[in-house]
Amino acid sequence: MITAITFSLSVPIHWTATPSSLPPTPFHSTTYKPSHAFPAHATQHTEPNLSVATATTDTSAEDYADDDKALLTLLRERKTDEAWLRYSQSTLLPSPTCLSRLVCQLSYQNTKHGLTRAQSIIQRLRDDRQLHRLDSNSLGLLAVAAAKAGHTLYATSIIKSMLRSGYLPHVKAWSAVVSRLAASGDDGPTEALRLFNSVTRRVRRLADPSLAANAKPDTAAFNAVLNACANIGDIAKYVQIFNEMREFGVQPDVITYNVMIKLCARANRKDLLVFVLERILDQGIQPCISTFHSLVAAYVGFNDLDTAEKMVQAMREGRRDLCRILRGSYKYYSTQTDDDEVFVKLLPQSMTRNTTHEPPVLPKTYAPDSRIYTTLMKGYMKDGRVSDVVRMLEAMRRQSDSASHPDHVTYTTVVSALVKVAAMERARQVLAEMARIGVSANLVTYNILLKGYCQQLQIEKAKELLRDMVDDTGIEPDVVSYNILIDGCILIDDSAGALAYFNEMRTRGIAPSKISYTTLMKAFALSGQPKLANKVFDEMLKDSRVKVDLVAWNMLVEGYCRVGLIEEAKKIVQRMRENDGFYPDVATYGSLASGIALARKPGEALLLWNEIKDRCRKKEGGISSNSPPLKPDEGLLDTLADICVRAAFFRKALEIVACMEENGISPNKTKYTKIYVEMHSRMFTSKHASQARQDRRRERKRAAEAFKFWLGLPNSYYGSEWRLEPVDGDDTNE
Repeated sequence: MITAITFSLSVPIHWTATPSSLPPTPFHSTTYKPSHAFPAHATQHTEPNLSVATATTDTSAEDYADDDKALLTLLRERKTDEAWLRYSQSTLLPSPTCLSRLVCQLSYQNTKHGLTRAQSIIQRLRDDRQLHRLDSNSLGLLAVAAAKAGHTLYATSIIKSMLRSGYLPHVKAWSAVVSRLAASGDDGPTEALRLFNSVTRRVRRLADPSLAANAKPDTAAFNAVLNACANIGDIAKYVQIFNEMREFGVQPDVITYNVMIKLCARANRKDLLVFVLERILDQGIQPCISTFHSLVAAYVGFNDLDTAEKMVQAMREGRRDLCRILRGSYKYYSTQTDDDEVFVKLLPQSMTRNTTHEPPVLPKTYAPDSRIYTTLMKGYMKDGRVSDVVRMLEAMRRQSDSASHPDHVTYTTVVSALVKVAAMERARQVLAEMARIGVSANLVTYNILLKGYCQQLQIEKAKELLRDMVDDTGIEPDVVSYNILIDGCILIDDSAGALAYFNEMRTRGIAPSKISYTTLMKAFALSGQPKLANKVFDEMLKDSRVKVDLVAWNMLVEGYCRVGLIEEAKKIVQRMRENDGFYPDVATYGSLASGIALARKPGEALLLWNEIKDRCRKKEGGISSNSPPLKPDEGLLDTLADICVRAAFFRKALEIVACMEENGISPNKTKYTKIYVEMHSRMFTSKHASQARQDRRRERKRAAEAFKFWLGLPNSYYGSEWRLEPVDGDDTNE
């Protein structure tokens, strides 16, 4: 137990970076520049004609006009930094034209400071309720810049705000946000679908299609939202949106079908992969190397390394009959599912797969590149074939084609394979070899090594690697690096060290992620400091960059349960239900059950079991309530059964073990027998109990005899049928 810990949460953790201070990634566009304006508005929304008098109080109209003119001149001369300085030194709001142009040019700078400055203008206008001064061009460019920088939630809020205000964003703006959402975790893909539907619904409502010419979804927009469908495995939605492409006059391209390969993989339809390739060829679309990478990745994902190897070998031999080769493998695992009716709309030729139709050939040969080889190596790594990973690395080095030579991703895969088998010294040797031959390791490589050291409890070596990474290569750690180190501290029971890394991360200006918060909460929960875990949770609630989920709530519940504070844990669960609409899951109930066992409050176990039992009945259609159905696991039911057996609640114990058997879980009869013999073998042996007491104990005795019958111990039910319910006139002697 750590007694001294400098987590001054009575003084809030100081944020060293705001959501707008994170560095953007490069944004280059040849088709979407500030000089090309968005369509004015979807509706006939016009800029308000603000008089100079409303914009200035103590300054004359002439001075205001001169300032505005000077600012506009700087902007036209592309002196953006000077224009920002002039704006920031003035107490007056410039004209809508100057404001819009300044936001455009700051967003287009593609720098950390440029994005931060643009966001500060937005915040000022929001505070003054003057956001209407900006045109759609400036807002759209800011949304794109924010999305490119990874500020997906911020970018989404801008697009939604534009739609609410009557603006119709340019397709380049809103599709960039949809693309980022589709590739993000949590509810990102679902939110991408909602945003896509919001824009297309607005486009359809316009009587004059020309007003939506620049906002209509193009192929890239459709590919982004189709990728969202594939990521969540929503086949029906994919087909619906795929069919909408014709409505908007958009034709699928090779990327569309590459995403379809992913969809088939997510839908567990390995048999359809070859027909996506055939569909591409039948449509006269030229496959790209990413098409073959997607196919190899799909087969590797299915752990069908044999087909993946055949495919790569055929590409190495320059064969064009790849469809024939894949069909030859397909016949061994062909299956039909309920999805056939949906997939036939996407791949009509898949329904004639049993005919003698000759598969198409590739228009040219495609040689495998390092990405394809690396994907196959990942399959070997997943299958535990480390020697094959190393063998392929050697083979790639000997390739005459430079495109097939190992790159940093290849080496990182090898490092990952070695880390997986705890060969840390060999992994460091690979890192040294990368430096020797001039292949630069990246942050991902170092993070994998960091995780390996932490998993092996070699925290000092992890710290040394971190110093080498910064000093020798100039690579700065990111939030993933710190999450790994925080988790490593937890593994050695060092919650103080976990807190130190958390604070160091924020001192460096790195925004904590959801994992950062929950991992730090875990550190305090495991070390028996639930109040500190609660304070971290409160900080998480205040951070608009992260979304509190059930994992965070469960970690908070576990913190209190680990020290037996059941009432506090129950309050957290109630707060979770009321505030965020989350319902307890198996992990929540498991923590409560463990806490009840620790606190020795068997009565609480009965209340908990009744709630769980109701949730289980709902799964079977037995009850109706707002809470979702529940499928309990072995740990939860075993803990509850253990509590009930120890407390002599044999009727409830029998209900729980029956639930275990219904869910395919084998109860631990040996353990329960041992508990019964040690604690209850002398139950009901008193010969001097009063009649009233005997009457009260009769039902408990029947339950005990039934439980002994289930255990196989000597009991009064051997040789005859028995039932747990009391029988009228039953006068069984104790």
